[in-house]
Amino acid sequence: MTGYDVLGLAGLFTAAIAAGAINSVAGGGTLISFPSLVAFGEPEIISNATNTAALWPGSFSSAVGYKKDTSVDKPLLGLLIIPSIMGGLLGAVVLVVTPESVFRLVVPILILFATCLFAARKPISKKLAMKTEEDEISIKGRIWGFFFQLFVAVYGGYFGAGIGILMLGSLGVMGFRDVHVMNAMKTVLGTIINVTAFVFFAVKGLVVWPLAALMATGAIVGGYAGARSAKHVKENYLQLFIVAVGFIITAWFLTRLS
Repeated sequence: MTGYDVLGLAGLFTAAIAAGAINSVAGGGTLISFPSLVAFGEPEIISNATNTAALWPGSFSSAVGYKKDTSVDKPLLGLLIIPSIMGGLLGAVVLVVTPESVFRLVVPILILFATCLFAARKPISKKLAMKTEEDEISIKGRIWGFFFQLFVAVYGGYFGAGIGILMLGSLGVMGFRDVHVMNAMKTVLGTIINVTAFVFFAVKGLVVWPLAALMATGAIVGGYAGARSAKHVKENYLQLFIVAVGFIITAWFLTRLS
């Protein structure tokens, strides 16, 4: 990594560890890792593509961590994989054809949207829950899940910040209540979305490989550690931290437009 600032690289590695851990617990880690790449000096679209390449290994390690003690609804997971692949590819294609100037204007809006959705996910989920009397996910809930996952995947392939938050909200609306089962499912689906987008970005030459490799290492460490310790984290404290970070980063990106 000749030519890179050592302190800057250390900052990126630390940000990737934090992002991997946060993604494994609640989602929202991109709100830390993506701005770190921009602050490091990479253009927004390149930062987004590199961030996607860097974080999917962390999502995968989180999925492995959850697999040790968390069972999921495998038929439903299989159903949601289909829109995850379709949407991830479509979102990546849209990003590539988006002018850099337009993307810079959209970024703060996307981050603010992801932050607000995360902050309001519990009341939304409670109001729109779709469980049957037998406490199973209904047909209506599964149909909702398929189409909303398609939307999440398109958004994830395009930008990525907050897809974990979106999926937690969607799974909550479908009727899931066990946060650990929800986390396990969204880490698998998030990995699939990111891998799909990553492959497309790599083919298009948008990934800065040295930075992606460095951050992927940090994300793997943070993702696995976060998944293994998730049940010991006080959710309220983590939520406040992520929301605060989201608002601060939104403000920072807005100042870059002036």
